[in-house]
Amino acid sequence: MLKRLCTILAASALAAPLALGIARANGTEELTSYKMIRSLQYVQDSVVLGDHSAIEMQRFMLGAIDERLRAADPSAFRDPRNVDAALVYVMSGGNPATLDLLADRDIEGNFDSRVTDALRQYLNGKGPLIVENLTKAAPEYKNSRIGPYLFLILGNAMSQQDPIEAMKHYDWARLTAPGTIIEEAALRRSVSLAARAGLPEKGFRYALNYARRYLTSPYASQFADVFVELAVAHFDEAADGRVSEILSFMDSARQREVYLRVARRAAIAGNQALARLASRRAEELAGDDSSRSQVLASFYEGLAAVPSADVFSAAEALEAIPDEKLSPRDRALREAAKAVADAVVRPPLGESPAQAPAPIAERPAGEQSELAAEESGSGMSPFGQPVEESPRRTSEMTAEADAAAPGDPAFDGFLASGRSKIDEIDALLKGEGQ
Repeated sequence: MLKRLCTILAASALAAPLALGIARANGTEELTSYKMIRSLQYVQDSVVLGDHSAIEMQRFMLGAIDERLRAADPSAFRDPRNVDAALVYVMSGGNPATLDLLADRDIEGNFDSRVTDALRQYLNGKGPLIVENLTKAAPEYKNSRIGPYLFLILGNAMSQQDPIEAMKHYDWARLTAPGTIIEEAALRRSVSLAARAGLPEKGFRYALNYARRYLTSPYASQFADVFVELAVAHFDEAADGRVSEILSFMDSARQREVYLRVARRAAIAGNQALARLASRRAEELAGDDSSRSQVLASFYEGLAAVPSADVFSAAEALEAIPDEKLSPRDRALREAAKAVADAVVRPPLGESPAQAPAPIAERPAGEQSELAAEESGSGMSPFGQPVEESPRRTSEMTAEADAAAPGDPAFDGFLASGRSKIDEIDALLKGEGQ
């Protein structure tokens, strides 16, 4: 295993010194837990800074550290550095059962039970329950090795109940751990919380900092999604300038992808003006892919027009788009739009004043994950293959429920909006018939 790890390490230009250190340790003495954790942190930071070859190395090191911690003599944890190492390990994607084992073995009180109890609850999905106790304990660790991790955890735990306070904890975490996976995660999540809290200016500042540093992160695709959410929810003349400033740090392919996502989200929300604007800008950035971008632009504009007075033309435009020009996710969205359009224009039935929308074909079970992986109508995201966040990793732990939910929330939202329109029409028809 050690030979395999050194081979993986050597493949990464950033990790060559680490490979040499591990190789030397093999011939003399075993690396202590805290030294292995330093290596893990180095690898994880390298990943979010663009060295994706280190991802496999990260997985291997988590397994090696787990073995080392489980085999360690309890006396090893008299050294506070090894205690911190165990806590950082479990907050970096490690096995929660290992923390349970170490905490249960701790008869000398080397571990702070407030911290271990909070982490054990958090890793078991009980984040909101730890807020009060961890809020009291975390300030004592502000200047410690585990401080940034604890504040990131605390921000995650309270993000649903108090997004503004959560952003303050994210701020502390990222400012005390610049250039690390902690900062990357804190910035990315702060963009989402700022959008939800109605603080667009803060959100755009976070997004600008992220775009300057972490566009090569494997989680940049998730950043693109929350940035689009922010831009669509708070788009005006001032926001247009901020969006352009942030996109200036991206190459044309990434800019086009963002505009396509904005167009898709705006079309689903019924914002025809923004859908047209974003589609036009995506087309201008299309280059050799202009025909595909034109198809997507027409698709999103037609989608936005479905609930409008021009529903007939919109339905015809959607029907005219070939299936092969759309991603699986957008094909499903088109089926939903066609069902809504058909229900809107269908004559009322005499036996019932309420019209049920046409059924949507169920997705095959194997297709669900494929649809969830599609980032936008382009189907070819330049942000790279999206990485699914582990529910156990602090550096990857999401505070948003929809990040882990299967399927397409936008698809469901469009259906709900369409059905609402149908209900309104039915109510009017019913009133006219009385």
